Amino acid sequence: MDRYPILSRVSRPADVRGMSGSELIGLCSDIRRFLIESLSSNPGHFASSMGAVELTVALHYVFNTPYDRIVWDVGHQAYGHKLITGRADRFHTNRKLGGLSGFPNPDESEYDTFTAGHASNSISAALGMSVASALNNDSPRRNVVAVIGDASISGGLAFEGLNNAANTNSNLLIILNDNDMSIDHNVGSLNSYLAHLTASKGYNSFRYGVYRLLKKLHLFNDNSKGRILRFNNSLKSLLTKEQNIFEGLNIRYFGPFDGHDLPRIIKVLDDIKDMSGPRLLHLRTTKGKGYVPAENDPAVWHAPGCFEPESGERKSESKDPARTKFQDAMGSTLVELARDNKAIVGITAAMTSGTSMNMMQQEMPQRTFDVGISEGHAVTFAGGLATDGMLPYVAIYSVFLQRAYDNIINDVAVQGLPVTFCIDRAGLVGEDGVTHHGANDLAYMRTVPGMTIASPRDADQLRSLLYTSQLPDRCGPWAIRYPRGYGHDSHKPMQRMTVGRGECLSRGEDVTMLTIGPIAFEAAQGAKLAAAGGVSVAHYDMVFLKPLDDEIMKEVAASGRPIVTVEDGTIDGGLGSAVLEWLAAKGHNLPVVRMGIPDAFVPQGTVEQLRRLCRYDAASIAETIMKLKK
Repeated sequence: MDRYPILSRVSRPADVRGMSGSELIGLCSDIRRFLIESLSSNPGHFASSMGAVELTVALHYVFNTPYDRIVWDVGHQAYGHKLITGRADRFHTNRKLGGLSGFPNPDESEYDTFTAGHASNSISAALGMSVASALNNDSPRRNVVAVIGDASISGGLAFEGLNNAANTNSNLLIILNDNDMSIDHNVGSLNSYLAHLTASKGYNSFRYGVYRLLKKLHLFNDNSKGRILRFNNSLKSLLTKEQNIFEGLNIRYFGPFDGHDLPRIIKVLDDIKDMSGPRLLHLRTTKGKGYVPAENDPAVWHAPGCFEPESGERKSESKDPARTKFQDAMGSTLVELARDNKAIVGITAAMTSGTSMNMMQQEMPQRTFDVGISEGHAVTFAGGLATDGMLPYVAIYSVFLQRAYDNIINDVAVQGLPVTFCIDRAGLVGEDGVTHHGANDLAYMRTVPGMTIASPRDADQLRSLLYTSQLPDRCGPWAIRYPRGYGHDSHKPMQRMTVGRGECLSRGEDVTMLTIGPIAFEAAQGAKLAAAGGVSVAHYDMVFLKPLDDEIMKEVAASGRPIVTVEDGTIDGGLGSAVLEWLAAKGHNLPVVRMGIPDAFVPQGTVEQLRRLCRYDAASIAETIMKLKK
């Protein structure tokens, strides 16, 4: 920390509040250098936090945290916040097992007011805190600030929060951190609107000056603010022929201001922090600010992996020709199929590169749709397309698809529409931790009537599942789930798969093991370890969770062997539950041990560490098998 002379003096935000203006600017410089140094070797979300440094310092300088509340949306931009709130000496453990979470986490610090990791929830959560403060008669007044990005504010929940804030007695301050970026480039009319929302400096200065004068003369109070605000909005709309969307909701709007002008941000926050009623401060920032490579390519530098701090050269992953990223297998296969099948369309929700839907977007932009952070809309939009003859493929991360569960049921499944859900990042995802693990998709999809659910164990199987899903005789909605990262790939040609048909991978006499998805390879290693201990394992890859392979289940039941199920998902409601239900329905009473993600929230760490923690790594599988034999 000696390399960061001002940051090293900060162990809590109160230390920041005692600094001079020049020291605050020096603190911003220290934070940026610290992040470059640290994240170059311990990767994380880089560009977002670099772009929010001045905002972070200003917030902790002006507001009395933790008494005053700051609610971060998503949390990609909160690394500077972690450093200021006493976690700099532990930042080397960021995103590691037993270390700091990569996102704000109330269990980690009193300064982290709400769990973050997903988009668009900050306004609703902060509004709840603001209303609670009023109901509790907190004294002195407790300020509550929601910090939300221009991508997150396009989400439906953010609009619901804005609408409620405008009609609720609260003193909520919303800060719109507008960098014209999400992970991929923002899309949609709201982004275009924000990009052109540049109220003149003259207008802002005049309005701001009038507000301060009225306040000083005690002519601005709760009784008059509504009339003044409505008059101001009407006059501005008349003169500019434009309607500010926030002022249209009766939320006072300030900005846009330069989000890197620290003295200006502090002054504005000081002036508006004690205002009553909801208001929004619009700040323009640069994603990756202070590091030229990140400023030039903010999408790549959102989470760049390891890099050389001086040159900005990113360290590339070693590639194995026998292994293909599941997302890339999906993206390239969909393009190949769409060339021949003109009904195929691709949909994603602000994750074109993350899901490899950008492959189809580049070749067939008219048939590829990025709907922004709007998963529910993505699913219902797909339902509408399917109603009129299209074959939509909706590629969304498992944990984000949860937000669209109602739409999946009511807008797709009820009508039996041919929508295919390409569920990326299924299972344990690793360092992003509890808010990003795709633990529940097998369980939540299995309860949906008419849903076909499959999980390929390798890239070849994924391609064949996609091929099968677009054939004329496919039936109803499909869910194909696969994990982050690489899968085994022998580059076999695509072939039609029989729905509800699994595969026997090895014969054995002592224990039966049933798996679904790529966890089959870990389980096979466990079976080898058990075989070395004298236990013979019959291993079946079920491939389909729904419908479950009836023939395999009959064979398994007839053998009378004890059963182990292994899945990279929650054991409650997934493959193990389906097997138990089948056996119970057929009157079989066999010992069954379910292995997978337990009924608990799993922290951050490498996938290998977390499998050991959840006890479905190869060693744990072997141990379980050998105990069953005894």
